[in-house]
Amino acid sequence: MPENLASGIYGIRLEQGPHSDTIPLFVCPPRGVQTARLCVLVSTFTYTVYGNHARPDYDESWQEKIKAWNAYPWNPAVYPHYGCSTYNFHSDRSGICHASYRRPLFNLRPGYLTFGANTCSGLRHFQADSHLTAWLDHKGYPYDVVTDKELDKEGVDLLAGYALVTTGSHPEYHTSRTLDALEDYRDQGGKFAYLGGNGFYWRVAIHPENESLIEVRRAEGGIRAWAAEPGEYYHAFDGRYGGLWRRNGRPPQRLAGVGFSAQGRFFGSYYRRTAASYRPEFGWMFEGIDDELIGDFGFSGGGAAGFELDRYDRYLGSPENAAVVASSENHNDTFVLVPEEQLTHITNWAGVPNEELIRADMTYFETSSGGAVFSTGSITFCGSLPFNGFDNNVSRLLTNVFNRFLQE
Repeated sequence: MPENLASGIYGIRLEQGPHSDTIPLFVCPPRGVQTARLCVLVSTFTYTVYGNHARPDYDESWQEKIKAWNAYPWNPAVYPHYGCSTYNFHSDRSGICHASYRRPLFNLRPGYLTFGANTCSGLRHFQADSHLTAWLDHKGYPYDVVTDKELDKEGVDLLAGYALVTTGSHPEYHTSRTLDALEDYRDQGGKFAYLGGNGFYWRVAIHPENESLIEVRRAEGGIRAWAAEPGEYYHAFDGRYGGLWRRNGRPPQRLAGVGFSAQGRFFGSYYRRTAASYRPEFGWMFEGIDDELIGDFGFSGGGAAGFELDRYDRYLGSPENAAVVASSENHNDTFVLVPEEQLTHITNWAGVPNEELIRADMTYFETSSGGAVFSTGSITFCGSLPFNGFDNNVSRLLTNVFNRFLQE
């Protein structure tokens, strides 16, 4: 690497005859150096866990859209030669619980479409996070890139000094060390933006002698591709109990104010501003926005609030001083509660009709140390940022938030 290479997301392009491939590369600033006031936390743990996910709903008809869009042509559902993801099974139908990024990962390539049947982009993970970085570049925000691997190794010291740390669209998988670092950063006065959904959900372990290896145990509840067998709830890599962070005493609401509540197919709806959003103390957030509906458009699912939704719940740790400034509505009938919210076929933990829990809550709260957290509670939020050439109310809203968080 050239010593003067700026922090950012790069691609190494490989060519052989008529064939080519692009391998993404995440370049952090030199250790101990910060070159911007904004830090983008790249969710490489989540990328690795989903690596080469052979989706059960893959259909050959997707290839028509892939060819028409000149998208990445290879899909792990068709070419399982490089191993599947922890969302798939071994040949004996036991769940895959280990993954590595040291192999070709089809879905970690520019232009890969996770969903080929939708009218929208169908982008997830790395590709969907490019909606955010494209917006940052368009708006002229300088930023450093760090990954959760560095955060796991270096802790809060890696983040200290940044005015703002932001996630991408889906920071789902975390270790205790990455959660500790984010909580410490927030509680020491840092500004934190959670721009996704289904974040901080599953606990993972990193192999102590090979940092490319990651382990997940799908214990007890949660939306999960397979269920861990009795006696397999503990990680082999660190001996800790696996499964949901909620089951391990750290619900996502404690960190970000919202946590996973509902999921549907890859469709997006919109947020409606709440009465709280019109209070004078939030005038800065909605400056230049006259609309009551936020994000009724977008490249991901067709709307800013979709696919996987997080909500405010003070019984699960959402701060009582957090304000819900907008909530989503009008989700289609593919959306259901996550299993850990459901008690019976007609009752849930919150004791309200199920449809009231199928929503994304946009929240904001401040800490006693001067820190603050802004959360969107939706995986498809970032997909609305580039819509209409970046000129829309989602883009304006996030500009207001970032400008506030980054001001001297």
